Amino acid sequence: MTIYIGNLSFQATEDDIKELFEGYGKVSRISLPVDRETGKKRGFAFVEMEDENQEDSAIAELDGAEWLGRSIKVNKAKPRENTRRTSSGSITRRA
Repeated sequence: MTIYIGNLSFQATEDDIKELFEGYGKVSRISLPVDRETGKKRGFAFVEMEDENQEDSAIAELDGAEWLGRSIKVNKAKPRENTRRTSSGSITRRA
């Protein structure tokens, strides 16, 4: 399972996120996406932990918590929708 962290402070680093989640168990992966054009953080991250029970505990305790000055949203990540942008910039869904 992957955990989604939203409303994340733009100052948060991978090390900050790892430190926060290691209070609940071993972190196996962190993804902190950045905008392709600007290189700036996008305000969300994904975390994977080795044990699903630890992930559930982290979600239960951290969802809605204030961290680095923001009230973070923490939940199970939803599968990415299969979408693509057209040349005009609109989004279409693939079958």
